[in-house]
Amino acid sequence: MTMLKSIQLGKNSGLRVSELCLGTMNFGQPGRGHQGDWTIGIDGAREIFRAAIDRGLNYFDCADVYGLGATEEVVGKVLTELLPRDEYVLTTKVAMPMGSSPNLSGLSRKHIIEGVDKSLQRLGHDYVDQLIIHRHPHGVPGQADTPIEETMEALHDVVKAGKVLYLGGSSMFAWQFAELQLTAKMHGWTQFISMQNHYNLIYREEEREMNPYCKNSGVALTPWSPLARGILAGAYKGGFDKGSTNRSQGADRKRTEGLYRGEMDFKIADRVCEVAEKYGNTPAQISLAWLLSKDEVYSPVVGVSKISQLDDLVGATQINLEAADITYLEELYLPLENLLSIGYS
Repeated sequence: MTMLKSIQLGKNSGLRVSELCLGTMNFGQPGRGHQGDWTIGIDGAREIFRAAIDRGLNYFDCADVYGLGATEEVVGKVLTELLPRDEYVLTTKVAMPMGSSPNLSGLSRKHIIEGVDKSLQRLGHDYVDQLIIHRHPHGVPGQADTPIEETMEALHDVVKAGKVLYLGGSSMFAWQFAELQLTAKMHGWTQFISMQNHYNLIYREEEREMNPYCKNSGVALTPWSPLARGILAGAYKGGFDKGSTNRSQGADRKRTEGLYRGEMDFKIADRVCEVAEKYGNTPAQISLAWLLSKDEVYSPVVGVSKISQLDDLVGATQINLEAADITYLEELYLPLENLLSIGYS
C-alpha cells in the first residue's frame, strides 16, 4: 500500500500535513445542501476516512456551508471516533451564507465570531487547526463590503482565543490577498499561511499572479478542484452531456459548466488520457501528478466517493512526469476570462 508522506505546510508555519488533503464536501446528510444529490452519509464517510488514515492522510478540509452544517457534524464525529485529536489537522471555512438572515454570512466581526462558535459546536471540537475565509471579504455577491481591518482583527481574535490555530485564504485576486496580508502585518495580527485557490490543468489563470505571489512569500498553495470536478478524471467523456457519475449527471453539473468554459478543456483532457496511457496510470493520477510537480503546490484538496479513487490519487504522489510530458499537457492551454473578473469562482 502506498503511504503518504508528511510535509511542512508552506514556509510560514511549522504545521505538518499529508501530501494530499481530503475534501469533505460530499459527506453529510443526503439531500441537504447544494451537493445533496451526491452526498454520502456517515457510514460511508467512516469507511473512506478510515482508509485515508490507513494511507497516511491526516489533513481534512471542511466548510460550514457544506451540507448547511451537516458535513461538519459528520466529519467531527468520524474523526473523533477514529483518531486522537493531536493526530490530525482539520480545516473549516467561514463566509458563505448559512441562512437568509442578513448576518448569517460574510466576514463581519459578528459572523466570524458566531460562525466559528457554531462550527466548533457542530464539529464537537474545542478548536480547528485552520480557519479558511471562503472568499475575500468583498468576494461574495450580496454581502456587505466589510472593512478588511474588521475582518483581519476578528480573525486574529479567534486565533488568540484558542479557537483557531492558523488562518488560510481561498479564491480571490492576488492584490486582494496581498492587501490582507499587509494589513495583518501592519497591525501585528495573524497572517495567512495557505491559499486554497482554483487551479488545475484546464484553469491556469492563477499562474499569472496568485501562484508567484504565494511562492515568493512562502504561502502554501492547496488548490481546490485539482481534477476540474471530474473533467480531468474522464467523468464527462468529452462533453457535459456525457456525464458518467452521480455528480456529473446531477444538479451540480450546472456549476461545473459555469466554471469550465474554455474551448480547449476537453482537448486538454484528451491529452491527459494519452499521457496516462503512456505511463500506465489513470487520467486522474496524471492530472494530480502535474499539479504536484509545481513547487508552490503543497497539499491539493481531493474528493473521493470510493476507496479505489483514494488509492488512485494516493498513487499519484509517486509519479514523476518528464519535462516533455508536462509541456505536452500544458501547450494547448489558451488564456481564459478570469472567473473572479466576471463575478465568482
